[in-house]
Amino acid sequence: MSGLSLERYLADRRVLVDAALERLLPAEDVPPPTVHRAMRYSVFAGGKRLRPILAIAGAEAVGSAADDVLPTACAIEMIHTYSLIHDDLPAMDDDDYRRGHPTNHKVFGEAMAILAGDALLTLAFQAIAENAAKVDPRVVADVLADVARAAGTLGMVGGQVVDIESEGKRVTAETLEYIHTHKTAALIRASLRAGAMLGGGHPGAVEAITAAGDALGLAFQIVDDILDVEGNLAELGKSAGSDERKKKVTYPAHHGLDASRREARRLVEHAIAALDSLGPPAEPIKALGRFVLERRS
Repeated sequence: MSGLSLERYLADRRVLVDAALERLLPAEDVPPPTVHRAMRYSVFAGGKRLRPILAIAGAEAVGSAADDVLPTACAIEMIHTYSLIHDDLPAMDDDDYRRGHPTNHKVFGEAMAILAGDALLTLAFQAIAENAAKVDPRVVADVLADVARAAGTLGMVGGQVVDIESEGKRVTAETLEYIHTHKTAALIRASLRAGAMLGGGHPGAVEAITAAGDALGLAFQIVDDILDVEGNLAELGKSAGSDERKKKVTYPAHHGLDASRREARRLVEHAIAALDSLGPPAEPIKALGRFVLERRS
């Protein structure tokens, strides 16, 4: 993919993902309508669709096509969106804005926001299971287990638990890395792996893509931490400085901004090197890694 335009690539894949999400999510007037409105409110509130696009890029890197992985790519976006809805709740991060819009519970109330998140998580696994219509059901079962691990207590939920328990405390660098690799990186890694597995990648290719996913996922969260220090509401779509106010454990707080920037760059370079054996088909993943470093929101 020489001469790849990342802007065009992202736009084209985002159109595919949004159309598939439109098909998968119940319409607003399907009973009970309130929860379906709440689900769609957060899913279609914007966002880069980074995780589903990474799933598509993982499939393309092993010679497959977006259509083969779209249900699972959308499922991962649903899991990500559910986690944001729940993270924003008063019992968690108590945020008023997400992607430039009032958070789900501010619009629909706390009870409906909880139920909307629950419904998105449940629908996600239904969508992954339905991928068996296109791909070997045994591979789908492996992906289902992989994504569940990444989303559960051994992944995203576990990272969130340690994050909450660490607020306001002095923690080790190892604890900080545990939070970031589980809370954020696990689902990014699972996105790339799902695409490679559903795309029929051989074990060596899946291993290379997994290594890239580990590095990119951690780099993404480090950059997120940096943006919380340097960004603003217009850029981020959420209140900047919230990590410091809530005494969150972050890379800049622990290592400083300059060291955090260096580590993010090192991780992206490591991810790009891990993909060299896959040749040009892996160029979109490499470009997405560079995008992670350069993003402002």
